[in-house]
Amino acid sequence: MTEIVISIFLILGTFIVFSGTLGVLRFPDVYSRLHAATKSATLGVSGILIGSFLFFLYAQDLVSGKLLLGIVFVLLTAPVGGHMISRAAYRSGVRLSEKTIQDELNTERDYY
Repeated sequence: MTEIVISIFLILGTFIVFSGTLGVLRFPDVYSRLHAATKSATLGVSGILIGSFLFFLYAQDLVSGKLLLGIVFVLLTAPVGGHMISRAAYRSGVRLSEKTIQDELNTERDYY
């Protein structure tokens, strides 16, 4: 049973990283690409690290503190990093896609 749970975490994490890669390639502007990259980094890498942690815990009887720290650091730093990069892009004047409906940060005009 533990092998199935470990496999699910590894496969799910790999699928999320792969779908995030497709999002980076297909989305139209910087902001949606950053969203795809941040989600895949946070959820995909965390899933793979959780699967690795469970493998070492149940198959090897070893508690890996490095994997736990990796999970915590990825969950804390990836969303904040993506937010700061997108904020810097917005403040430096990187345009939104033509498909964008609303810009809530710009108070001068609405895209309704």
